[in-house]
Amino acid sequence: MATQGIKTVLHPVSDLTKAKEVYAALLGVAPVADGSYYVGFEAEGQHIGLVPTGGPQSMTSPVAYWHVTDIEAKLAEVTAAGATVKDAARDVGGGRLVATFTDPDGNVLGLLQDPA
Repeated sequence: MATQGIKTVLHPVSDLTKAKEVYAALLGVAPVADGSYYVGFEAEGQHIGLVPTGGPQSMTSPVAYWHVTDIEAKLAEVTAAGATVKDAARDVGGGRLVATFTDPDGNVLGLLQDPA
């Protein structure tokens, strides 16, 4: 099953206000989501998110999210190939599902499924 590519990258940040200014300057757009727990930008078909202190998933480095049509099937496929589930699929609002897994070298990769 093919993916739809990387369309979302989340970055853990220590100072959301400062990071928001830097990413706004880098991307040349204002945030589309601007809260105390998350700031998100849409730029050229990509979603760039800023997560204070790594959020509930304790991110320590950026995580690229591969968009898929069936998150459970893709998790099964990558785990059969040797990956390990880090965070099982969960709804983060509006029917959007996310999950993370690690590759054999410990790199964290994300999967994202939007509602049909």
